[in-house]
Amino acid sequence: MTEAGETIRPLVDRLFRRSSGRMVASLVRVFGSEHIELAEDVVQESLLRALRIWPFRGIPAEPEAWLMRVARNRALDLLRRDQAFREREAAIAAARSLGVDDEPGRPPDELTDDQLRLMFTCCHPSLAATARVALTLKTVCGFGLSEIARAFLVAEDAIAQRLVRARRDIRDRGIPLGLGGAEDVAARLPSVLEAVYLLFNEGYAAHEGDALLRRDLIEEALRLGALLLREESTRLPEVHALMALMLFQASRSAARVDPAGEILLLEEQDRRSWDRRMIGRAFHELELAMRGDELTRFHLEAGIASCHALPRTWQDTDWRRVLDYYDLLLEIRPDPVVALNRAVALALAEGLERGLEALDGLAREPILRSYYLLPAARAELLRRAGRFAAAAAAFRQALALRASEPERRLLERRLADCERDR
Repeated sequence: MTEAGETIRPLVDRLFRRSSGRMVASLVRVFGSEHIELAEDVVQESLLRALRIWPFRGIPAEPEAWLMRVARNRALDLLRRDQAFREREAAIAAARSLGVDDEPGRPPDELTDDQLRLMFTCCHPSLAATARVALTLKTVCGFGLSEIARAFLVAEDAIAQRLVRARRDIRDRGIPLGLGGAEDVAARLPSVLEAVYLLFNEGYAAHEGDALLRRDLIEEALRLGALLLREESTRLPEVHALMALMLFQASRSAARVDPAGEILLLEEQDRRSWDRRMIGRAFHELELAMRGDELTRFHLEAGIASCHALPRTWQDTDWRRVLDYYDLLLEIRPDPVVALNRAVALALAEGLERGLEALDGLAREPILRSYYLLPAARAELLRRAGRFAAAAAAFRQALALRASEPERRLLERRLADCERDR
C-alpha cells in the first residue's frame, strides 16, 4: 500500500464508524424506508470509491459531504429505473435543493434526528425482537455480521437471515420512517436502548481488532443517548439509567489498558485516572432515573457500576451490595450471561468455592458452551484459590474458544503465571 493509502484507509474507517449511520439515515429519510438496504449499499460503495480515488486526487476539503454526495447520486442512478420512484423524483429533488431536513407538518412529538428516526423505524414492533436490534446495529451503527453475531452469541448465518427478513418486512408492510405518539415510543424504545447498549459495549470491549477500546463507538453511543434525552418523547427514566451506566463505564476507559495497550482488570487500574467529572454526571443521571416507577436492567446495571465508582480501592468494594443488584437483575432478566457475572460477584462476596459451584452449574447452558468467559472466569477463581494446575487447564479451555486479541493476550499471561506457580 502507498504512503497515501496508509493515511487514507484509517480515515475512511473512522468516517465509516462515525458517519455511515448518519448517511444511511439521511438517505432513508429522502428515499423512503423501503430503500434501507439500498441506502446501506450505496454508502458502502461511496466508502470503497473513496479508497480508490482519494490516494490519487487527494482528500476532499469536506470528506463526509463528498461521501454523501457520491452515495446520493449512486442511489438516484439506481432508483431512476423504478417507475414508482420516477413519479416522486421531482419532490425529492426540490427537497434536496432547499436543504430540507425536516418535512413540514411533522407532529410535535415526532423525533427530529434522522438517526433516531431510523432507529425507531428498525425497531417497529411488528418485527421480531432480535431482528429489531440486529437491524439497528447493522443499519444505523455500521456493525458487521460478525459483531452482531458475537453480541447475541449466535451464528452469523442466523443474523444474516434475520436481517433479510426484517428489511423485507419493512418494505412489504410499508413501515414509515419515524414514529407517532407515546404508544409507539413505549413499544419501540426497549429495542432502541438495547441497540445503543450493545453499541457501547462493542466500543468498551471490542470483539475484533488488536485494541480493547473503540472510542469512536463509545462516543457514538453517548451521543445517541444524549439525543434520546434531548427529545421530549424519549426523556424517560430508563434512558437516564442507560446514560448513567454508559457514563460510569466510560469514566474508566483511560485506565483499562496499560501503556502497551494490554488489559488492566478493575483491581489493577489506577483509580486516579478515572474521569471523576464523568462519574459525577453518571450519578446525576442515575438520580434522574430513580424518578420513575419501573426498575429496568439499566437501573440495576448502573447500580452495579456505581458500586465500583464509589470506593477508593478495590478492597473497599461492597461486594454484598453488588451481589444484591445481580440477584435483582437475574429476577427481571434470567439470562445465562447475567448468571455468570453473578457467580463472580458471589465468589467475591461469599467465598471462592461458592462462586466456583455457581459456575459449575452454568456449564450445561447451551449459550455459554462457546463463550470463552465461562472457563476464563472459572480459571481466574481457581487461580485466586491457589489451584494453579486446575486454573491452567481452564485458561487453556478459554483460549480454545473465540476471544478478541487483547483478551487472548490476557488469558495467555494468566496461563503463563499459573504454569510458573504450580
